[in-house]
Amino acid sequence: AATGVGGILRDVFTMGARPVALMNALRFGARDNARTKYLLSRAVAGIGGYGNCVGVPTVGGELYFHESYNGNCLVNAFALGIADKDKIFLGTASGVGNPVIYFGSKTGRDGIKGAIMASESFEEDSEEKRPTVQVGDPFQEKLLIEACLAVMRSGAVVGIQDMGAAGMTCACFEMADRAGTGVRIDLEHVPQRESGMTPYDIMLSESQERMLAVVERGREGEVLEILRRWELDAVTIGEVIEGTDVELFWHGERVSSMPVALVTASVPQYRWPEQCPSDFESRHSFDLQDLPEPTDLAAAWSALLGSVNLCSRRPVFNQYDSTVRTNTVVHPGGDAAVIRVKSRNKMREKGIAMTLDCNSLYCGIDPRQGVALSLAEACRNIAAVGAAPIGLSDCLNFGSPERPESMWQIAESIRGLAEACRAFEVPIVSGNVSLYNETRGKAVLPTPMLAVVGLIEDASKAIAAHFKKADDVILLIGATNGTELGGSEYLARVASIERGALPRLEYDLEIRHSNFLRDLIHRGLLRSAHDLSSGGLAIALAEACMNPYGAVGATLTVPEYSGRKDGLLFAETGARFLVSCDPAQEAEVRALAASAGVPITAHGRVGGDSISIAGYALLSLSEAFERWQRGLAELFE
Repeated sequence: AATGVGGILRDVFTMGARPVALMNALRFGARDNARTKYLLSRAVAGIGGYGNCVGVPTVGGELYFHESYNGNCLVNAFALGIADKDKIFLGTASGVGNPVIYFGSKTGRDGIKGAIMASESFEEDSEEKRPTVQVGDPFQEKLLIEACLAVMRSGAVVGIQDMGAAGMTCACFEMADRAGTGVRIDLEHVPQRESGMTPYDIMLSESQERMLAVVERGREGEVLEILRRWELDAVTIGEVIEGTDVELFWHGERVSSMPVALVTASVPQYRWPEQCPSDFESRHSFDLQDLPEPTDLAAAWSALLGSVNLCSRRPVFNQYDSTVRTNTVVHPGGDAAVIRVKSRNKMREKGIAMTLDCNSLYCGIDPRQGVALSLAEACRNIAAVGAAPIGLSDCLNFGSPERPESMWQIAESIRGLAEACRAFEVPIVSGNVSLYNETRGKAVLPTPMLAVVGLIEDASKAIAAHFKKADDVILLIGATNGTELGGSEYLARVASIERGALPRLEYDLEIRHSNFLRDLIHRGLLRSAHDLSSGGLAIALAEACMNPYGAVGATLTVPEYSGRKDGLLFAETGARFLVSCDPAQEAEVRALAASAGVPITAHGRVGGDSISIAGYALLSLSEAFERWQRGLAELFE
């Protein structure tokens, strides 16, 4: 987990951007699985330990438990950086005669074949693969960040790239490929922390915190001086040469000469066969008439509130530093995080919002619609803090593409994501693919994780998801379809049913309601805003009551509803927001909603010692808060 944080940071600052925020998305097995507690606690410790030490705030994330991850947990890391758009650096080895400089940590044997391991499924011998995991050093990474930004400011850097998967092999061949040049490397000059290392070890090591840079000839002394000032190993190990080969030398003897294109362009192009699962139609055919409504809705509500997929994530994010660098405006625990972009104009500083989303259960039922619904939720999360989405990075986690049904999941997810991105006009600017996530032939649920970034012109106007003040008015924006329980957390937790027709996705409605919400926030009319997603209205109302500074009660009234009561509480219909405002501004909010054609379908008040949806269910505030707060406690005790 720590190496995921370090690696994604290097991807950002190697382009000349200063990392300003981190997020992570976690997937673990069932709560009662023997390994879940250990894996969760150690992964969170690794993320927190690395991020906290390197001095970049961890501001948000996502956590989900399901038995499909019992043998293959997932840790996806995201980093956001800020760069001057005219000072972006690329990994190119241009200019024949320009020196190639290695800097950062010494090279060891840790991580050899790490990229190969990541492209294999796990079988009985998975524990034997432990040596392929790299060892990270966040303090070295901090020095590396500052050193990289310093040498970039010098103007001497032609191209630069971090050494990630496949280490120096990847860096050398990719940099040469982009420039259409060759590279000569004298491997004996590479700083090594272990004795007896061979050229094979050096080229395939995935030791962390290492960079490769091509600099202008004649300025290498200047660059090396800057790097050594930051106490990093830094040495010239080769140069850019004519032709298109990467030539490796070991104590004067050429041990390898390989055309760049053989590694970068001559790879097989696969089109694995796709096959729709035979049970695909039946996944959608669950009939709600077969599920009787619970006689005690409050008990169902309470059970959901304390479940591992809906309870407080505070035991996780309390281990992360979200305040370092003093830019965080909206901290973890809400719909999206917001950081400010420091400016000389202190009266108006822009804000960047970010969120991670993927409904794995939806994607398991219908990958195409599931990923589209996940993007819709991400866009609502961005809107709920007052921002507009401007870009997306994805991490596509699936099983083996060699299995036709798994390849169908991959292809359908990509098609669904493409359609949704066009509808929401959100460009995909980067991403990653993680395949073969399966153990003994059993794959994880399709997990196309989406990191969406948004922009708010004035960070001071960003709002959080929690109710702020007693007697504030609560309003529900958007209408509830009580039949949309398919794939819901309610069915999964209360009835152990993981199928059914997914909620309908209406792009026009999602966009109109999000635009309306942003307008309210920019006008300063709202005190809080929270989107409705997993767990539906009941969970959203309870979450809004769980203020970081102490719980507050609320009563919500839903007039003119005649459907299923459990559907009203727990349906996961989209395009809905729960907002609060000063009573003096309610009339203006309602007038703006009417003129925008946006329905307000429920109203209430903040305050009291209970949380209730009048006429349907009521929870004691103190008991609900305790249950919500303790949901993950035993996994960290």
